[in-house]
Amino acid sequence: MGGAGENLFSYACVTTETYRHFGRLGLGAVFGSKKLKAIIISGKRSLPVSDIKSYRQTYDDIYRAAVTSPVMKKYHDLGTSENVLPLNLLGGLPARNLAEARFDGASGISGETFAEQYLGRRLACSHCPVGCIHIAALREPYEDEPYFYKTHMISYDYEPIYALGSMLGISDARGFLRLMEQVEVFGLDAMSTGVVLAWATEAQGRDIISEKETMGLKFNWGDYGTFIKAVRLIVRQPNDFYNALARGVKHASSIYGGTEFALSLNGNEMPGYHTGPGAHIGVLVGARHSHLDNAGYSVDQKLLPKKRVSPDELAMALLTEERWRQILSSLVVCFFARGMYQPDIVLKTLRLAGFGLTQDNLYHIGEEIHRHKYRFKMQEGFSLDDVNVPRRILETSTPFGKLEETYIKSAVENFKKLLAVGTDREVK
Repeated sequence: MGGAGENLFSYACVTTETYRHFGRLGLGAVFGSKKLKAIIISGKRSLPVSDIKSYRQTYDDIYRAAVTSPVMKKYHDLGTSENVLPLNLLGGLPARNLAEARFDGASGISGETFAEQYLGRRLACSHCPVGCIHIAALREPYEDEPYFYKTHMISYDYEPIYALGSMLGISDARGFLRLMEQVEVFGLDAMSTGVVLAWATEAQGRDIISEKETMGLKFNWGDYGTFIKAVRLIVRQPNDFYNALARGVKHASSIYGGTEFALSLNGNEMPGYHTGPGAHIGVLVGARHSHLDNAGYSVDQKLLPKKRVSPDELAMALLTEERWRQILSSLVVCFFARGMYQPDIVLKTLRLAGFGLTQDNLYHIGEEIHRHKYRFKMQEGFSLDDVNVPRRILETSTPFGKLEETYIKSAVENFKKLLAVGTDREVK
């Protein structure tokens, strides 16, 4: 937890294993409010295994799938940054505050460019054989010692590349890495930071804010040097404007205007997918308002050959996927490896640990976990009746064409009805 958490930013991170983050929705601020710098978790006990021979065989099968499958090879070779060029080609890569869904500078910040020119090392999470964490080595001279160099090791992934790259019109890989490092130093969520700065850039271009608010900074697309200065000012919060930016794009736009291009979905800044209705509806209805809750962006891409589906079909697809992901999350399965952990494999591993469950049991458990999460959200004031979509999302074409607000509202309403089935009260 860094300076952002100490200052109670609404999008402050908690960092784990150096290069991974609990980055969305401000867990760092929760830590900061409790004066908590870190948590260490350790264990001294292992689960007993009922059949060691079967355990070894199952372990070997999963290991081989992890290191040889084409899907996992993607994560090892380029990581999630491989998504930049395909999404750009598809017309689903948000650029310049989503004024566009293709970025003319995408090749400069692609996974291929980083791998060829900046990749310093790959790392893996504990006990993982894949090594999907990609670390760029940025070598730069000291300011006062021109012949002495320091090397910054900076992790990069698709979402930060979108938020601090295409969303800000930055096509220079070195510039992106410099900005990314500042975001990392202060413990900010990269996605929210990029969306906040993109809104500020457009707002200044429309004369909604001036250099009085920005304290002399002139935001221009691609000007990473000015964005670096802005990040430092957001952390310092020297005036009301930067204090507002520190509370997110919804809050800032509610004060200064420009809500129609403030890319907030239920108060959380937009993730990096403009692939179709699933991407945005998935965030609106997700239990955590994250693109990983139900992978709506992936649902979009699977549906592309069929083009548009009905709102109720889309709602069912999102809910089914999210409930299955409750099982994977509870088993601490990496979502990158979700394709390997089909129900039969999950049931087999659980049996070896002494849990005799059926496939129906699994789905029921996932459903119950999801319902409990939604009950907590309701308790805290959330309602599916209050969701709204910024106008910009409806204005910029997706691979499905322009989205319709009536379709989105219908899908949300269908999700609400599906969620209520089998419960003692309707989810509001």
